[in-house]
Amino acid sequence: MTPRSVADAPRRALAAGFTLVELLVALLILAVIAGMAWQGVDAMLRSRDVAAAQLDRQLRLQTTVAQWEADLEALQDSGVVPALQFDGASLRMTRRTDTGLQLVVWALRGGSWMRWSAVPATRALALQEAWLQSQQLLGNEVGQLRTLQGVEGWQLYFWRGNSWSNAQSSGDQAEPGQAPGASQRQELPAAVRVVLSFAPDSGYAGTLTRDVLLAPQATP
Repeated sequence: MTPRSVADAPRRALAAGFTLVELLVALLILAVIAGMAWQGVDAMLRSRDVAAAQLDRQLRLQTTVAQWEADLEALQDSGVVPALQFDGASLRMTRRTDTGLQLVVWALRGGSWMRWSAVPATRALALQEAWLQSQQLLGNEVGQLRTLQGVEGWQLYFWRGNSWSNAQSSGDQAEPGQAPGASQRQELPAAVRVVLSFAPDSGYAGTLTRDVLLAPQATP
């Protein structure tokens, strides 16, 4: 190799490299590819979060409905306080547990379907006190749970006389030999229907209807 060839080698190496424009184009292509890849990853993460939130809502709904049905299926008439009473805002019921009779209240407060439960009672006086306490609930008591959020409204119906009727309609009945005008016991329905209406932004669609068949009650 001649001295001239040796001197021209670095110049030829520079001539064979990339120009500034080519480097900028390559960087632009890489940036576009990276942006597209990030958008794909971001969409996957968003889809995962949406699916997880929807699954959580469905699990909460199923758990709440299961608790509602369990309360009604364990309904027990004590003969001391009404076993089932709806005043348009709250549903009060007495249910049997392993440790006594328990007063449970379901109510709608601030878009949340709430459940309050008293300590199981083994004496009539304790059950009556729990009943009085249930009429003064503020929503922050011990035992108060926000079971389901996003509920816009609810309606209750009782199955009596082969038809559904307003849960607030009278179901009292006189005992055999009872004097006219005396306090009458409540005739329990054969089934209870609840219709929940959900808010548009709750993640639930439309309304939910559940019917629960009540067990026959023995005379206390």
